[in-house]
Amino acid sequence: MRSADTLFARLFGLSLLAIVLAHLLAFAWFSLYAKPHFPPPPPAFRGEWTQRPPPPPPPLGGPLLPLLLQSITLVIAAWYGARLLSRPIRRLSEAAERLSENLDSPALAEDGPMESRQAARAFNLMQTRIREQMQQRGRMLAAVSHDLRTPLARLKLRVEQVADDPLRERMARDLDEMVGMLDATLSYLHEQRASEAPQWFDLQALVESMAEDAQERGLDVQVEGRCAPLRAQPMALRSCLNNLLDNALRYGGDGVRIQLAERDAGIDVRVIDHGPGIPAAQREAVFEAFFRLEGSRNRNSGGVGLGLTITREAARRLGGDIRLEDTPCGGLTAVLCLPRS
Repeated sequence: MRSADTLFARLFGLSLLAIVLAHLLAFAWFSLYAKPHFPPPPPAFRGEWTQRPPPPPPPLGGPLLPLLLQSITLVIAAWYGARLLSRPIRRLSEAAERLSENLDSPALAEDGPMESRQAARAFNLMQTRIREQMQQRGRMLAAVSHDLRTPLARLKLRVEQVADDPLRERMARDLDEMVGMLDATLSYLHEQRASEAPQWFDLQALVESMAEDAQERGLDVQVEGRCAPLRAQPMALRSCLNNLLDNALRYGGDGVRIQLAERDAGIDVRVIDHGPGIPAAQREAVFEAFFRLEGSRNRNSGGVGLGLTITREAARRLGGDIRLEDTPCGGLTAVLCLPRS
């Protein structure tokens, strides 16, 4: 009885029923309408054949009607069987898409045939384990953040007591770099586990606000173009644009321009600077975690190599992506492509 509750058994039973029903329809048609025609009578007297009209055509279109009924029955059965077969796969793909956007999405209903129930049960178990691992990692990050900052703070106090001024300055820079790397790593891991619901957001107002904040600090940041609000995750979008603007100001200095451009399916945001740029062969490598173009670890020249990694992951959570291009007059242009939906 358990094997009768499988998807194979349902499809096999449906196909068998369709074949039997098609043959029954054909048999009924031949029994009710296709009556036999007898041969003409023998010749009449005087050796002449009796002139009779030709037999009438078979009623209701002859054998075409049963063939048509059989074809319609089999097509309906094939359509329903394909839909029955694809329904569990479609439900599983929709649940996987919801899970990629939100770990707290509702669990998949464990109903239907045996194969569908097994797949749903395995998917729900996977979702539960992923959620538990992310929660455990969050607790571990909080503990690491607290436990590492305490000894670093004690070290900074002890460094202040070093009598040798050059040595004290070098040690203070190293400690500041360690704190910066810790903050950047924790921010990167937090961005990976963060999730928020999409909502309508005024991108142009955000960009103009960022430009005004930079101008209040004495930096030359200009905004060009206009765009309508779009549906996005506000925190991810803000983090993405902040990192792009910080990189442009760090490497390109003043004269950063932010261009907004509408396109058919979304919006392009271009952050343009006139700094040294990035070689074409390394424009994908800079998105890798902890990758740096120069060999030094001086935070004043390049940070810790996580800014663009966080930026691309935030852009992809928004359904878009980032690419790097040459600025026509020298420098680098970061293009953030955002979809409308």
